[in-house]
Amino acid sequence: MDGTKVMGLRNVSSICSLSEMDDHDLSRLLDKPRLNIERQRSFDERSLSELPMILTRGSYDNYESMHSPCGRSGIDTPASWDRNSFDPHPIVAEAWEALRRTLVYFRGQPVGTIAAYDHASEEVLNYDQVFVRDFVPSALAFLMNGEPEIVKNFLLKTLQLQGWEKKVDRFKLGEGAMPASFKVLHDPVRKLDTIIADFGESAIGRVAPVDSGFWWIILLRAYTKSTGDLSLAERPECQKGMRLILTLCLAEGFDTFPTLLCADGCSMIDRRMDVYGYPIEIQALFYMALRCALSMLKQDAEGKDCIERIEKRLHALSYHMRSYFWLDFQQLNDIYRYKTEEYSHTAVNKFNVIPDSIPDWIFDFMPTRGGYFIGNVSPARMDFRWFCLGNCIAILSSLATPEQSVAIMDLIEARWDELVGEMPLKIAYPAIEKHEWRIVTGCDPKNTRWSYHNGGSWPVLLWLLTAACIKTGRPQIARQAIDLAETRLLKDGWPEYYDGKLGRFIGKQARKYQTWSIAGYLVAKMMLEDPSHLGMIALEEDKQRKPMIKRSSSWNC
Repeated sequence: MDGTKVMGLRNVSSICSLSEMDDHDLSRLLDKPRLNIERQRSFDERSLSELPMILTRGSYDNYESMHSPCGRSGIDTPASWDRNSFDPHPIVAEAWEALRRTLVYFRGQPVGTIAAYDHASEEVLNYDQVFVRDFVPSALAFLMNGEPEIVKNFLLKTLQLQGWEKKVDRFKLGEGAMPASFKVLHDPVRKLDTIIADFGESAIGRVAPVDSGFWWIILLRAYTKSTGDLSLAERPECQKGMRLILTLCLAEGFDTFPTLLCADGCSMIDRRMDVYGYPIEIQALFYMALRCALSMLKQDAEGKDCIERIEKRLHALSYHMRSYFWLDFQQLNDIYRYKTEEYSHTAVNKFNVIPDSIPDWIFDFMPTRGGYFIGNVSPARMDFRWFCLGNCIAILSSLATPEQSVAIMDLIEARWDELVGEMPLKIAYPAIEKHEWRIVTGCDPKNTRWSYHNGGSWPVLLWLLTAACIKTGRPQIARQAIDLAETRLLKDGWPEYYDGKLGRFIGKQARKYQTWSIAGYLVAKMMLEDPSHLGMIALEEDKQRKPMIKRSSSWNC
């Protein structure tokens, strides 16, 4: 690819076209052995050479500076295998072959991977499209394997799509909105390839993705860190793309919180699951995207103003999240004793949360040592549910302080059966049931209890857990989770998700050969084998934004 040209806005209705543009054994699972994981210092505080694993490189004091380019390799011999002395698991080669079958080409160039390669399913739906969110683990796998061109092509093609005017039912979306997905149509007669983009107008529920733009920025930084190539991020069109995404999010309005207000179904949990308002998933990605953009934006006339707005937002956002979204045993006890109807700046219960609204399950779930960022905080309401992606991203972006990061790992260890079970990893916990389920989900048959987004187990989350474990110096947790997944993933056909409290059953509507299940496993394996890969996705703590927050007892146990 020679790159993109700066395109003017064009009118499109609900569809955008780029055709004219240049361009192991199951019994092992039943034993459920107790974890015996030694608590260790955070990755921020220690050298990689101290990690209790085989390393192929020297020690790194700054994982953000890690740069480990590797040569291209064939399907059966990924580059990471050539460099390491690891004996790869038998399913790794199968995973690479399955991943390569999902590649999508536009005019002879690979531009992404489809969501699923499930030929057994009668309904294709939109699983034959390239999703921005879904492609991230695929992109990381290719970057780690020394194949950056597909990632570069993807970044530039989605950037072209962003530049088009988007309309849904005559309503214009923000200029910086990134598509949820795109599909490549091949015309063998005319020998013409066309890209059709979906900005939410074709999605279930007709919700535009808030997280696509964030993932695009995060992936741009990952590409830059992996390849050492600064020229892509420095292109005028990429600089403009970042600014447009952030302009949507940094706009000032009536909201009194620094968190980003968004609709239900606008993130990985893309159906109605009561995650509207200020969900942890979006806030953590928002924070990470802001920090990634801050490291790539130029200090020119246009970029300087954006940088100043990012700096101000980061200060407010980090304090708000670390103070009000954080929950541990002490904080839960404090909320339990809250007084209500408090006024003025001296109010302790700032959001007027009624203690009687605290769900019963949280009192048994919260261990004495450990903590996590809860699902949501808004006036008179706290969503105490655990969401995996948001907490892992909080660790990777350093939204979580080193103490909070360790506490999240302590929670996962203490609540292993609930959050990991027999197939990693619970997307949310606990499930919504009975009458509450009817009201919250609109009786969504796909989101019955312990299924899909309602407490289902998603193998793709393995890579996020692994990265968080390495960053906090707890690789044994990731190893245990990967060992569990390896007993079934290939045998079950790489399902999209698993059902049940322990994740024992293949999801009732789960697609087989789900691409991000495959890619998530590969990324987790390669990252554990060569922790230097962490540098492309993790951010160090920003000492300037470290708030003076009183430590609770869970951090000192």
